[in-house]
Order: sequence, then structure tokens, then C-alpha cells
Amino acid sequence: MDRPQHPFTVGHRDVWAIAVPASLAFITEPLAGLIDTAVIGQLGDAGLLGGLALGAVSFSVLFALSFFLRFGTVGLVSQAVGARDPDEGLLHLVRALLVAVILGVLLVALSGPLHAFFSLVLAPPPASRAAFTDYFLVRMWSTPFVLINFVLLGWFYGRARALVGMALQIIINAINIALSILLVLVLDWGVVGVAAATVAGQVVACLAGLWLVLRHYGGLGPILDRTPLPALLDASALVRMFSISRDLIIRSAALMSAFAYFSAQGARMGEVELAANAVLLQLFSISAFFLDGLATATEQLCGRAVGANWRPAFEKATRLSLLWGLAIAGALSAVLMSMGWLAIDIMTTNPDVREMARVYLVMAALTPLTGMPAFVYDGLMIGATLNGTMRNGMVVSLLVYLAVAIILQPILGLWGLWIALHVLLIGRAFYYAWAIRRELPRLFTP
Repeated sequence: MDRPQHPFTVGHRDVWAIAVPASLAFITEPLAGLIDTAVIGQLGDAGLLGGLALGAVSFSVLFALSFFLRFGTVGLVSQAVGARDPDEGLLHLVRALLVAVILGVLLVALSGPLHAFFSLVLAPPPASRAAFTDYFLVRMWSTPFVLINFVLLGWFYGRARALVGMALQIIINAINIALSILLVLVLDWGVVGVAAATVAGQVVACLAGLWLVLRHYGGLGPILDRTPLPALLDASALVRMFSISRDLIIRSAALMSAFAYFSAQGARMGEVELAANAVLLQLFSISAFFLDGLATATEQLCGRAVGANWRPAFEKATRLSLLWGLAIAGALSAVLMSMGWLAIDIMTTNPDVREMARVYLVMAALTPLTGMPAFVYDGLMIGATLNGTMRNGMVVSLLVYLAVAIILQPILGLWGLWIALHVLLIGRAFYYAWAIRRELPRLFTP
């Protein structure tokens, strides 16, 4: 049966109405990471900075495997908005929240084995091991709240409520920043203080987001009335949700494996190399979260277009996102190239780390330009729930990245490792651009 069409237009204002609040929200996360790094960096101990960096990588990997809760939610909810089916959006939300709670509790129970696993894989240097352990075991308590927040953000962004998503992200990271400064520089808690600050921010934002959902639907009673058990357990909906989740987990695992490999190889080269890469990756994170705002706009608009069965809106949203992405990425690269040295000096007082980070600054400064198309196409595929294509593209790109790194790192050192990272970013974009043209006829019914 042909699907009905619900035409709508997409303009520059529609993109920016989501992209600006989302970017402002996302930028607080790397800003919090930058402040955490700077706070620990002021202690002048490269071992502590390295332990914090590897701890942050561990949770990036762990939570990336749970990004399906946000990505799957925003894609399914935005399509429900486009199809004008509000109850379906609520059902997606409740299903995802149940999964988040169960998974979060399970991960906390597995804290010990997970710590052992990441210690083996990342191989922290002797001077960083204690800091890595302290940070990891404290921050694990934030896991259930992080996963619930992923779902809430997906629901708000899927409904184009970008300002609410921004507010929740700012709550998380403002509390994190304030408490990190207090607990580390005033109370001298070290990396434990940074981890505890992160836990506090996630808890407060989780409670605030759940309250907003209850308020939107008029309380728990109306939500229960509109989500009866047979509807929640609908077989086709569950199969779709879990197939999307499976593909997104594989995609996220492949992506974060690339960054974990990058950090682990830096660690094996020495403490100074590890710390310098940690500082430069924070600069990349700042750029990435600016671009993630555009990706979020693409998620919502393209997902809505698929739900509405309206191809012109899909194609217009893609063009506008790529256009503005090029402008933003160019500006970010220029700023990092000219002023990145200042951020390096803020984040660490260690002279050896500063010197090495400045040498490789140019590689970090180019990441916005090489990474922008992949961010936009990620958003497109999340909104369209083309998760199998995302999975395949990421796996292929990872294999190419590893091959380039294995060949070039022994010859060029850190230069070879950074070149491989750029190959990863560019390769994803080429694969996605090719694949999406093949999928368009299937997404839209005339």
C-alpha cells in the first residue's frame, strides 16, 4: 500500500532553529572535557592527565555502544512526527526508556570486569594506572542516568525541541564544570573529583528531563493509558527497534574502536605522546560537537521527511546542511590553526606536552574540514533509519583506517597515526554519499 504524503518545506531557518541550540548544547560537553583536562593539567602531572584521558576514552567507547538509545529514538520519533502519529512517538520513548534502565543497571553491576577489560586494551602507563582506576570506578555510577538522558535527548530532538535538549545538556555540563573546579582545585580530590562531578551532572539532568516528559503528557497516568502493554510489546515494532539498535551498536563500536586504537597507540609511544594526543583530541571534540549541531538538524528534518514521505524536503535538508557545514568547518579549521596553541597552553602546564601538541596541531586543525561530510551524512542516515548502511560504511572505513595506520605509523610516527584518522573521516563520507543515492527510491513512495 502506498504511504500518504505530508508535504512541507525546508529552509535555512529550519536548519538553524535546530542546529544552533544543538551546537550550543553539544559544545558544553567538550568544553567540560577541556575544563576537566585543564583542571588536572594544572597539577603538572602527566601521569594524572594520561589516566584521565584513558578513562575518558573508556567511557566514550562504552557510551558510544549505547548511542543507539539516542540515535534510534530521534530517527523513529522524527518519522512519527512526519507521519503525524503522536502515539507512536510516545511508544518509542517508553520502549527506549525501559531498555536504558535495564542496560544501565547491568553495566554498573559489571563495573569490575569492564575495568579489567579497558585496562588490558588501553594499557595505561605505570604512572597513569591509579588515576585511570579511580576515575573509572567512580564515573561508572553515572551510567544509568547517562543512558536515560540519551533517550530523552533523542525524544526532544526528534520532536524538534532543540531548546529543551540544549537546556538539559547545559545542566549536565555546567554542574560538571563547577564541581570539577571545586572538588579538584579547592578540595584536592584529583581525578575522583572530576568523575564525581560528572555523575552529579547526569543525575540532575535526568531528573529534570523526566519531569518535562511527565509535564508534557499530563503525568504518569496519561502516559500509561496511551502505552498499553500489547502496544509496547508489538512484535514488528520491537523487531524494528532491536534491528536498528544492533546496527547502531556495531557502527558505534567500529567508530570508537578507531579512537581507542588511536589513544592506545599514543600510550604505547610514551606518556608525553599520550598526553599530547589527549589535548589535541579535545580540540577535535570541540569541532565535532559544533558539527554535531548540523547533524542533529539533518536527523530531525530528514527523519521527518521520510515519515512524511516527502522527498523534496529530504533533499533540500541535505543540501542546506552540507552548505552550512562547509562554511562552519572552514571557520573552525582557521580558528584552530591560528589560536590552537592558546588552548594547548590552557589545558596543560607540562612543557614537553605543550611542545609536542604544537607540532601536531595542524593535523587536529584540519579535522573539521575532513570530518564535516561524514557528520552530515550520519545525521541523514540516523533520521532515515538507514542503520544497515551506516554500519557497513563504518566497518569498511575502520578496516581502511587500520590498514593505513599499520603501514604509516612505523614510518611516520604520530604523523602516520593522524593521517590515518583523516582517511577514516573522508572514507566514511565517500561511502555514505555513494550509498544514499541507491536508497532514495526505497525511502519514498510516489
